[in-house]
Amino acid sequence: MFQGAIALSLDAKGRLAIPARHRDALVPDGAPLVITAHPHKCLLVYPLSAWEPIRDRIAAMPGFDPRTSAFKRLLVGFAQEEVLDAAGRVLLAGSLRQWAQLEKQVWLVGQGAHFELWSDAGWQAQQEAMLALTGDALPPGFESLAL
Repeated sequence: MFQGAIALSLDAKGRLAIPARHRDALVPDGAPLVITAHPHKCLLVYPLSAWEPIRDRIAAMPGFDPRTSAFKRLLVGFAQEEVLDAAGRVLLAGSLRQWAQLEKQVWLVGQGAHFELWSDAGWQAQQEAMLALTGDALPPGFESLAL
């Protein structure tokens, strides 16, 4: 279970050091992880075993609908399998860094079975958007949630 948000830095080569506390769950036994684009202009980071069933469901969707095809191209077309180096870093492909507008500071945000990876500006915008929703009705399923 991935949770929490942490500010991290990309190095000059576009590598991200995965926090040690998440490595074993994200890349069990050195398995690859999968990084792909998300329509909200962030990246999704999955353990390979969690990504494969999602990828298979996406790939099985019919391709004649232009919207379905666009999402397939984005989610599956951008997907990269990567392995961590000996220092626990993963190289983010230039195309993925460009999609999410990642520069030096990034945010790794736990979402349960995966992480989102946001640019600093993108994460700040997400927080501002969430605060703007505080007067709106809760999304479906949150009405009965007690914290």
